[in-house]
Amino acid sequence: MSITSIRLFTVAPLHEGAEFPLPEAQSHYLANVMRLAEGDSLRVFDGVSGEWRAHVTKLSRKSVTLSVGEQTRPAALEPDCWLCFALLKRQKTDMVVEKATELGVSVIQPIITARTQADHVNLDRLRAIAIEAAEQCERLQVPEIRAPLQLGKLMADWPVRPLFIADERRTAALLGPASGPSALMVGPEGGFTDAELEAIGRQPLVTRVSLGRRILRAETAAIAGLTLLLAAQP
Repeated sequence: MSITSIRLFTVAPLHEGAEFPLPEAQSHYLANVMRLAEGDSLRVFDGVSGEWRAHVTKLSRKSVTLSVGEQTRPAALEPDCWLCFALLKRQKTDMVVEKATELGVSVIQPIITARTQADHVNLDRLRAIAIEAAEQCERLQVPEIRAPLQLGKLMADWPVRPLFIADERRTAALLGPASGPSALMVGPEGGFTDAELEAIGRQPLVTRVSLGRRILRAETAAIAGLTLLLAAQP
């Protein structure tokens, strides 16, 4: 039996002794891309119960069944941080989702603003990107990817949660690490309109913050802001 470095996310509940078949795409990946054999071992996680050792018990070109062994890492708390960002063109949106997952966000909420460059996304594709990023960066959870919302709708229903707004005018204090639940909002290329900033500012728990001395592209601002916000969290 060989042991691989492969990690897979699964929706199947995990516990010692569990046995389950993988979906066709994951079966194809293990059997035909990674060329695993019966008895080979990998790591699996479900976003709830930590990480587990599993081994291949049945294998064909289109079907792989795994059996779960010992737990390799227990479940652990992760940062409760949301990213709300104005939708960008496809490649840039994909990158934001990938990097936000690597940095540890719990929720990714695309928003539509007056200057947003797009108004829809393929949520299945974004979730697949987040899953792959979580598999590769050793996360135990996959962030929730929410459907895009109009900015006004999001703010009208905003929960009791501190919200930091990236201020492209750089007139605010530098964003620092958060010690509890938080959210970062990043506007589109060209920034929020004055009316949008005024509406956002009327909400409680909203703070304008700077991300540094330079004007950043929207995708860079999301990554830089999350790095500052999550620097002190596990």
